[in-house]
Amino acid sequence: MANGKLPDYIASATPNPAANRAPWYKNTAQTYAGIMLWFVFWFQVPVGSELAKDSGISKFAGGTLAQGLGVAFLGLILAALLCYFLTYLVPGLLGMKTGLPLYIVGTSVYGVLGGYIMPGLVMGLLQFGWLAVNAFFAGILLCAPFGYGFPSVPHAIVAAVWAALGAFMGLKGIKYVARVATFLPLLPLAILVILLVSTIGGLGSFDADNLVEATTVEVAVEGETVKAADPLTSWAVIVLLCTYVVGFFMTAGAAGTDFGMNNRNAKDVHLGGLAGIALATVVAGGLSLLIVAGAYGSGKVGADGVMVTTGLMGNIMGKQTGDVFMYLLAIAAFPPACFSSFIAANSFKTVLPKVNPWISVGAGTLLAIVLAVTGIAGDAIGMFKIIGASFGPVCGAMMADYLLAGRKWAGPRSGFNPAGWISWIIGFAVGAADFIPGLAGKVPCPPVAAFIVGFVLYVILAKVGLQSKTLQMPAAAAPAPAVEPQAEAPQEA
Repeated sequence: MANGKLPDYIASATPNPAANRAPWYKNTAQTYAGIMLWFVFWFQVPVGSELAKDSGISKFAGGTLAQGLGVAFLGLILAALLCYFLTYLVPGLLGMKTGLPLYIVGTSVYGVLGGYIMPGLVMGLLQFGWLAVNAFFAGILLCAPFGYGFPSVPHAIVAAVWAALGAFMGLKGIKYVARVATFLPLLPLAILVILLVSTIGGLGSFDADNLVEATTVEVAVEGETVKAADPLTSWAVIVLLCTYVVGFFMTAGAAGTDFGMNNRNAKDVHLGGLAGIALATVVAGGLSLLIVAGAYGSGKVGADGVMVTTGLMGNIMGKQTGDVFMYLLAIAAFPPACFSSFIAANSFKTVLPKVNPWISVGAGTLLAIVLAVTGIAGDAIGMFKIIGASFGPVCGAMMADYLLAGRKWAGPRSGFNPAGWISWIIGFAVGAADFIPGLAGKVPCPPVAAFIVGFVLYVILAKVGLQSKTLQMPAAAAPAPAVEPQAEAPQEA
């Protein structure tokens, strides 16, 4: 098809040249590590699911530690590997091989017209939701030491400035986001290490049965008393951790394409993901588990059954130090704000190439500010679930398309590719089972189930001919060879 008949965002796309690429430790690893060290990820890992909003008490007695540290770590490690292999690796390799962002590469799955919507604008809009969540909670933590919370004028001002600064850094590009992410993630890592040192003496005395008994508590919810349910089985603990971690990470994994296009070769893709995703997930989540176990083993807890790591910092370190730690954790949340804005900026720059990104991203940032200052963004857990359902089938279909094409990008497809959209619709329904009456709790690990459904359905639909035809890319947008191509073959996924 002639270049003029392609949408502008395809025809005007140009691969990231080799000269602009950098080693994995200068972009991919450090930025992803900043996401996994974000306190919003790890502070509820021991809880898994709260009994009541903001209670800090697990819905299930003992939370994810009910069967001991060994089972909890097994679930965490499995979840980290699922994030790396299922959601990140193929998008990262596609970005490296093509030099093109997700919103171009995704057109082989959803078509050049469908690509405007998925993953294009949907990914960008969801990132402004993440930016709003980040700004809301950063505002809460930064204002708390001064006696202000939500709703208040100081919280609104801090949240608005936070979102605007994050958007500015995201617009500047991955190089600047990586610079911000180089040192600030060390703050939560240092806090986690200090908390571990302060509680490590209690690990030898930690007993899962005692923890279950201590966290079998009741809380009042809207005038009714709710009690923590029976402890989870070992398998249920593993499934819960996989659901929590993979759901949180799903959009960041799909955005691996945008990081891969900045990598020199497949080795960079692999090492960046192993260090920044798999290792960082186990370190951050694992330290959180150890701290809670040590706190309960040493008796540094109250009688309220709280298992949220940040909620125990005052008990472990004293109130003053705990407040300082909360303030530092808020500051360290800035790299994730930049990450969300960077992905959103890439989305709008790609699908709306003729619109000044300062205008499109600026409009999205205003929306994020409204969501943050009104408190709508305070329901972070609900967003995790929706994102897992939305992008599980996206990552599954991308992997299927990559393998069917011979481990390469198939190229853009015309219109709306039926295989991609049918697999997404059904995959989303599976991933969102917990929101559907009668299906809640009946689909194990919904984000992974959505991925599997998206993968399997795409393969079947492609094999029966439900793929739209592949279009010819313009010469300027043809995939560019990566640096050191000879190093790529042994590293193939």
